[in-house]
Amino acid sequence: MNLPITVNQEELLDILLNVATIRPVFIWGAPGIGKSALVEKFAEEVGLPCVSLLGSQLAPEDIIGIPQIKGETSEFLPPKMIARKDPYVLFLDELNACSQEVQKAFYSLIHERRIGEYHLPQGSIIIGAGNRAQDSAIVKTMSSALINRMFHVQMKADARQWIKWAQNEGLHSWVIDYIIQRPDHLFAEAPKTEEPFSTPRSWHMLSDALYEYGAGTKDLDQNLLKTIVYACLTPGHAGMFLAYTKNLKNKNMLADIIAKNAKWPAAPEDRDILYFLSQSFRAKLLQELPKNKQDISSDMLAFIYRAKGMIKELSTINFELAQMTVAADEYEALPDWFMMEIVRDLPRLVSAK
Repeated sequence: MNLPITVNQEELLDILLNVATIRPVFIWGAPGIGKSALVEKFAEEVGLPCVSLLGSQLAPEDIIGIPQIKGETSEFLPPKMIARKDPYVLFLDELNACSQEVQKAFYSLIHERRIGEYHLPQGSIIIGAGNRAQDSAIVKTMSSALINRMFHVQMKADARQWIKWAQNEGLHSWVIDYIIQRPDHLFAEAPKTEEPFSTPRSWHMLSDALYEYGAGTKDLDQNLLKTIVYACLTPGHAGMFLAYTKNLKNKNMLADIIAKNAKWPAAPEDRDILYFLSQSFRAKLLQELPKNKQDISSDMLAFIYRAKGMIKELSTINFELAQMTVAADEYEALPDWFMMEIVRDLPRLVSAK
């Protein structure tokens, strides 16, 4: 399932607080974007314990329990983890990764809030979650009966909220600072091949590894650092992150270039740094330039003029990187009015794309 509307962490938490208390909610989203962590935060908000079941590892008897003879009849005894006396949040993670038989076992639990003779305590909450078919994860088709019994919402990764969370959690400063500069690298769609890819979870994993190796407090062998970074991130993001670490001594270089206190690095051995800076500059343009020309403030005019000058300067050092800075990709493009300025002042840069 791929819903036409997506919500960030704050919006989803608000939905859970208002809807999950009355209806079962199913959270769709890519691996590693924080679905499980958000459900745990929700449980904390409502003051209930959270019990998580992993759908991909369940058999039907893990839900409905096992039969026990009682007198002349038998009854099913639900598992201790589910059969609780006090209300709780039941989180059915990877619900759409379980077999059809397990999905059937969930029907009465989700629809009637019971398993056999056992009824969930009044005030209990059921939340499901799963990956989408395009995420290259273990996904099985959910029956229409099960889909129709739940309120569906799709979660997206939000860099601004993740940075705030990462700062509160004390993630490694390199990771936080990099995502501040390249928020578009927080998340990447799962590749078709078997290789690491960037998600909020993998950036957290990189942070843990950097802490363990003492990065920032002692010099790391570059081959070791490459091993750590490429083990966690999308290869393109890993290369950019390594360029960022090389640029730490000139941490404010982009700001200095904008302020005309420094120039684009032109030495051949600094090409990876130049690539990182140019892509960071593109991300800054995408973030700060208004979509409509009439929304340009007087304070923005000087930056726009300087931005065009920086693109021209970059083109004299590396024409390809200058093209990449202004070129549209499948996700984002610079505002049309700014591109018209580039066409007027630097026609060869655009026409050669």
